[in-house]
Amino acid sequence: MSKGITSTEGFIRKIYRLTSSPDKVLFYRGHSSRGKYKLEPSLFRTQELIDSEHLLYRELLAANPSDFSSDASTFDKLVRMQHYSLPTRLLDITSNPLIALYFACKSNQDKTGEVIVIKVSESDIKFFDSDTVSCIANLARLPKNDKKQIDFLLSKSDFNNSLPISRLLHFIREEKSYFLDKINPDDLKKVICIRSKLSNSRIISQSGAFLLFGIEGKLVNSGDHGIEIERIHIKATEKAKISGELDKLNINESTVFPYIENSAKYIKKKYDK
Repeated sequence: MSKGITSTEGFIRKIYRLTSSPDKVLFYRGHSSRGKYKLEPSLFRTQELIDSEHLLYRELLAANPSDFSSDASTFDKLVRMQHYSLPTRLLDITSNPLIALYFACKSNQDKTGEVIVIKVSESDIKFFDSDTVSCIANLARLPKNDKKQIDFLLSKSDFNNSLPISRLLHFIREEKSYFLDKINPDDLKKVICIRSKLSNSRIISQSGAFLLFGIEGKLVNSGDHGIEIERIHIKATEKAKISGELDKLNINESTVFPYIENSAKYIKKKYDK
């Protein structure tokens, strides 16, 4: 294990020294406790949540339909659900390394933090309206038993004619009427990086992007799903100092979470010392 970053300046130097080929795009994610958090979406943290995914999705839509009225696709809805802290198969990442550093220092002051550097080939990055994104995102609407009955050993033709995939195709065609019966089975198991629409203030302020996890999608080792990973450790004893340095760069609770209640908390803390 490296000694760990002790300052914002040292962190920036480390980022500049990272080796990356010209066709790679760098994204980042900050964890305040290196040993506690994994590179996985909140949905995947318990089997109960995974099994209840379609119910989580439907219940929030049923309870708050007007909040989702402007969302054109299932992926758009999942982004909004993620924004409201519902467990989904999305994982937030950022294109701004200092935002990731903020999250690495934000809490767990007695724990070593980390910033995870995620390297993705430019050609592998999808946009929000990609067909592959639609295929994976709509898995959220399939009941547990349908997901379990998906047989990846079938031929492509038999795969697309199977009952669970026929249901998945029905969901996809609700947003893409032209979509053909040609789902690539391997696509449903991928972890893909997505450039999202700047659809809310939080995505804008955090320079947000997403990783979307397919069935059994995991990022354990660097190179899984073509995604390279490096980890930068943040010393626990320096978190408070680094947070102060980030504040001078206007990266704080008020700007990272741009809601009036967070601005109020930040201003109160600033003067109530």
